[in-house]
Amino acid sequence: MGTRRQQAAQTEAELKAAAIRVFARVGYLNTKITDITVEAGRATGSFYKHFPSKEKLLEALLADLLAEGDVHAGLAGHLDDFRDRAAVRWHVAVYWDFYREHRAVMSALQQAAIVDEEFARRSREMIEPDLRHIAGHMAGLRPPGGPLVAASFFTTTLSSVTAAWFADPGPVTGEAETIEALTTFLHTGLGG
Repeated sequence: MGTRRQQAAQTEAELKAAAIRVFARVGYLNTKITDITVEAGRATGSFYKHFPSKEKLLEALLADLLAEGDVHAGLAGHLDDFRDRAAVRWHVAVYWDFYREHRAVMSALQQAAIVDEEFARRSREMIEPDLRHIAGHMAGLRPPGGPLVAASFFTTTLSSVTAAWFADPGPVTGEAETIEALTTFLHTGLGG
């Protein structure tokens, strides 16, 4: 039984890795399940043993990202008081690097949410604990709309600016300058 579970876990990991490569090449919306299985060197039927749909595969990838994000939250240097600009900058820089590393999946999540309301709802539910975590960093502030609304503004702005920058590398400013400008914008907006 242990060997079967290991083989199943390996196949699932190979399908996820193949999906990420295909998403990076052609985008989530243009990816077919057969593209993923061919990339993984697996039969199409093996996909359905692990994931009932492409959306469920993407949800599994989101769960993996959230677990990795939890690890990042425990890293040294994680400051949790957004009255401190350094705390805001830490979050901006960590998210920026995280986005760079997981760009194909992050883009796939955005594409799926645009065309599939049910997927968008499920992904919001999965992300809610992270949103509440960010809201907790605002305990010492009196942000407009309250901590949860401000956390939503913070994460939406952060993800939108980061996605736009990576979609068109080489815009007006470089990475370091953009991170600093975004940090100042968010910190000033939160602190009034």
